[in-house]
Amino acid sequence: MSLSGRSGEQTRFGGLNEFGRSHYSSTNTITLHTLVSTEKDLDDVLAAASAASRYAIDTEFHRERTYFPQVALLQLAWDDGLVLIDPLEVDLKPLAELLEGDGLCVVHAGVQDLEVLDLSCGTIPRRIFDTQIAAGFLGVATASLTSLLDRFLGISLPKGDRLTDWLRRPLTDDQLNYAASDVEHLLALTDVLQSGLDGEGRSDWAMEECELLKDRPRNRRVPEEAILRIKEARSLKGQAFRVATATAAWREQRAAEANTPVRQVLSDLGVVAIAQQAPATIEKLRGLRGVESRHLRDGADHEILTAVQVGLRMSPSERQPPRAPELPKHLRPVVTLVTAWIAQLARDHRLDPALLATRADVEALLKKDPECRLNRGWRQDLVGKPIAQLVEGQAAVAFDGDGHLVLEARSGKSLPH
Repeated sequence: MSLSGRSGEQTRFGGLNEFGRSHYSSTNTITLHTLVSTEKDLDDVLAAASAASRYAIDTEFHRERTYFPQVALLQLAWDDGLVLIDPLEVDLKPLAELLEGDGLCVVHAGVQDLEVLDLSCGTIPRRIFDTQIAAGFLGVATASLTSLLDRFLGISLPKGDRLTDWLRRPLTDDQLNYAASDVEHLLALTDVLQSGLDGEGRSDWAMEECELLKDRPRNRRVPEEAILRIKEARSLKGQAFRVATATAAWREQRAAEANTPVRQVLSDLGVVAIAQQAPATIEKLRGLRGVESRHLRDGADHEILTAVQVGLRMSPSERQPPRAPELPKHLRPVVTLVTAWIAQLARDHRLDPALLATRADVEALLKKDPECRLNRGWRQDLVGKPIAQLVEGQAAVAFDGDGHLVLEARSGKSLPH
């Protein structure tokens, strides 16, 4: 195992009781990285990390040329060590035991990291703490890691190229420094955020929200819903919509099987053109706008024609795009009123407004959507129930005299004319 620092020097050392750590001042950061590139070293790292009560993880990946994210580096830190694991040299599947263990996994904005871990390790962390979510409960809206470290720890991260090629080898010292900095201070940041959450009585709220990360869809989108992501297809109706739905579903499946971006399989314009013309022959298919010869290789031409026939045979109930139930007209003014009140409530409680409730959340609640998150947990108590009282005429939104909106019990008395 090698230890490489900012100077680019590499040092060998006998045991794995030491791992790279950092020594920093308020003005600069000097990071020592332990680069893991053998199975033996990975086993030793996992033994040490698994003994810790918590650990921090981040990943670097690309997905420009693939359907699924391609992991290029995994950063792992715990109280006694910091390592960078090279997935081009070692299989990441052994990390599953660490992820499924009792240790708390700390991430920052970890939705995509969970997707990468699920693909690479076959599982995700059993216990999660997301520093971006936690900061939202302290009034910091959708903050970057750089801004949180500066705000709470006074640490400035090294600047890096956002578009750097993480699959290139060897990785440069600047790349290694930048990657290590993403986990280097996460545990210290967690301590500060946890203290703030405890002080506000919001630790349970934050942990509940972090747990919801595990329930988000990962890795594979539903093919039948692929049509909803094509902007040009929104105006299609009847037969055209049916064919577009089937063609987009075929494209999604083929892209996943080939692990290639969907637009390399067939362009959005090609999907719409096929939907409008419903070609029955390869000759007609080749003449459509947005359909190139590269899209028709390896049997794709025949598969597209089959998808067209699938679309034409769809039942009448599938001819139109699924529509969400309309919000009753008498409730439409409520959305604007409640959204303004929620913004005020977020300021009063020092919460990220988007974390508290979005306009879409309010509309879902008013439509009685059973999946609305305002009907569960802490949001139900803080927002869901008061909105229900407002709609039922039991509460009213008013100014408090200082320019602040408040929700209060309705008196039922009208002002004199």
